[in-house]
Amino acid sequence: MAFMARFVTHVELSDVVTDPRQMSVSARLEAELADGRSLTLLDDRGWSSALHGGGEDRPADIRSYTSIEEIETTARMVVGPDEPTDGRTHEEVAAGHWARLAETLGRQGVDVDARELGRLPHDVVLGERLRAWIAGEDRP
Repeated sequence: MAFMARFVTHVELSDVVTDPRQMSVSARLEAELADGRSLTLLDDRGWSSALHGGGEDRPADIRSYTSIEEIETTARMVVGPDEPTDGRTHEEVAAGHWARLAETLGRQGVDVDARELGRLPHDVVLGERLRAWIAGEDRP
């Protein structure tokens, strides 16, 4: 039986947006196992951001307002438990999220307690294009 070591969310700049006032990022959540293997858990997540308003004294490039820390925080949010709706609490929504991930892992031969998943390390890895874009290079 395989065991979980950590979560890794891979984020990459989308090709969809070509305007410097906009950013679109895809996010893929993986479980990294103790033996070094990785299993994809979620591959349908991401987000977009855009600058609105402004003026001559304000940079017209969203990179001026975007930090690696902000991207890492947002990445963890978009693959993590959703916000509660329909009168449910944060705890209920989180428990459901971790239970679904534990079921997915169990089907792939990974023994994990859903209650422990939220305590595992969760790293974010920025893709090559996203790192280059943040550094000020033109969009690929």
